[in-house]
Amino acid sequence: MAGTGASPLNRAEQFIWLTARVLEQRRFAHHFLAGDADAVETALTAYLNEDGGYGHALEPDLRGPVSQPLHTAHALNVLDSIGRCSGLRVERICRFLTDVSTKEGALPALLPSQRGYPAAPFIPLVDDPPAELLATGPVVGLLHRNAVWHAWLFRATDFCWAAVDALEHSHPYEIEAAVAFLDGAPDRARAEAAADRLGRLVREQRLAVLDPERRAEYPVAAGYAPGEHHFPYDYARTPDSLARRWFTDEELERSLDHLASEQQADGGWPLNWRQWAPGTALEGRPLVTLKALLTLRAHGRSLG
Repeated sequence: MAGTGASPLNRAEQFIWLTARVLEQRRFAHHFLAGDADAVETALTAYLNEDGGYGHALEPDLRGPVSQPLHTAHALNVLDSIGRCSGLRVERICRFLTDVSTKEGALPALLPSQRGYPAAPFIPLVDDPPAELLATGPVVGLLHRNAVWHAWLFRATDFCWAAVDALEHSHPYEIEAAVAFLDGAPDRARAEAAADRLGRLVREQRLAVLDPERRAEYPVAAGYAPGEHHFPYDYARTPDSLARRWFTDEELERSLDHLASEQQADGGWPLNWRQWAPGTALEGRPLVTLKALLTLRAHGRSLG
């Protein structure tokens, strides 16, 4: 058992065993305890639907059984993290993405099939949802990074390039989605040029808190919760991300110090977005905790 002098990793482990779903428990075991990837994939399969998409509140802010693009993107991230983003499982996912795409060949954030099931009030539900970079960019970037080739990717990639090129005024989650796309885009020269422009935009519009001690002086995007700030590590989750170039060593290190300091007394990290139901907050904290641990480790921070 973790005591008062336990390392950050040991404290997080106790938090995961105490609060997390089976999937997050197995992900933690895989990443930090040499656990088997098969166990992660078995747990993930519980969220898979017959249509090839994922549902069942895999993304905690969307409840109910129906497949949604955000759930399916979450599943792809899990598969990517265990080296299983290939083969028939991804072919099946791409068929689902094809079936639910808009006329532009890209993904909406939320399909009308969510109607009748609980969902976060900050995710709009409409009858004819538009394609969004927020939903499409991370999926396209991840598939390209894994050298997946599928007919769905052609138009979806074109959509992402057009959406990134059109960005002038944005918000942090959309920038994160753009970075996820650019980090995997095959045209590296174009991706680097686009990332340079977005980095200037982030600094000009103050979309990243560069000094955590003065975060109250930074604006919070419209619709975000009070204090829902973003920091350099939110954009540059790994040192090889194009977004790493946006920040000085000092700025990044300050933000990582802040991230490490955010670990709570119970061993987990807090949510900073709007909490609208007890169950979603309970399920969300282990996800945030895993992300914090992986980010810190990727940037060379010791977890003890």
